[in-house]
Amino acid sequence: MKRILYIVLITVLIFACKEVKKENGNSVLDVQKPVIQLYTFSGGIVMVNNLELFSQDTTYQGQTKEFANPFYVISHPKGNLMWDAGLPEALIAAPEPITPEGGAFTISRKDSVLNQLNVIGMTPDDIDFLALSHTHFDHSGHANVLHKSTWLVQAAEYDMITSDEIKNGKNVGLYDAIKELKNVERIEGDYDIFGDGTVVIKSMPGHTPGHQVLYLELAEHGPLLLAGDLYHLYENREHKRVPSFNYDVDQTLSSMDAFEAFAKEKNAKVYLQHQKEDFNKMPKAPEYLK
Repeated sequence: MKRILYIVLITVLIFACKEVKKENGNSVLDVQKPVIQLYTFSGGIVMVNNLELFSQDTTYQGQTKEFANPFYVISHPKGNLMWDAGLPEALIAAPEPITPEGGAFTISRKDSVLNQLNVIGMTPDDIDFLALSHTHFDHSGHANVLHKSTWLVQAAEYDMITSDEIKNGKNVGLYDAIKELKNVERIEGDYDIFGDGTVVIKSMPGHTPGHQVLYLELAEHGPLLLAGDLYHLYENREHKRVPSFNYDVDQTLSSMDAFEAFAKEKNAKVYLQHQKEDFNKMPKAPEYLK
């Protein structure tokens, strides 16, 4: 009997681990990480009527550009995470795209989070965690629908969005978009959601006080980073251009440096969420990256 148990134990260890070599020649056991799945959905479209807002100078003067506006579900054996929440769902009922006051953007959304989750056999009750790259209106649109989920938010972002200045000012809509989220876990800095390095929030402040990006380790695709709004455009990443409306320019530039160093360290493929070309590269739900 003991011999049988010993054989079973050895078999489990063989399948659970593999031997790898360190650069110094010492061998270690590398535990296989769980397989996760990345589902991509459309949270609407943002037509930028004044692209000049996305730099500190006149580089984009007179230009316009259509932005993708995705949200994502990451399915892990220990639970499900939704990353970002698209544009407001009230836009779905609008007969045509809406241009808010000021005219900088024209926005539209065609489908609800309920319908889109149904495509992968989920409901909002199946989403254990919600994390927003930040709390701007194009990333928090259906957040309140996830009121049963645990909201993972940087403490600095939470303090900003729940401040009297926001709640009692002209940007009260930003607070209204998240006010029903009561299961709040305030975090400070990087956060490994499932404790195995496969789904990690990386703190990258500057666009807003608590802006963050998401690092994933996919079994087949490999490491990737969802960049939130650290970069909106390929050109902004190449030239380190900072939008004129960012909370803190110096902090943004420091986050860019940290982001690029981390991406290089992990050899991670970077996806810019608002860049249509990157959005189009992603398989759309019910298909997924793994």
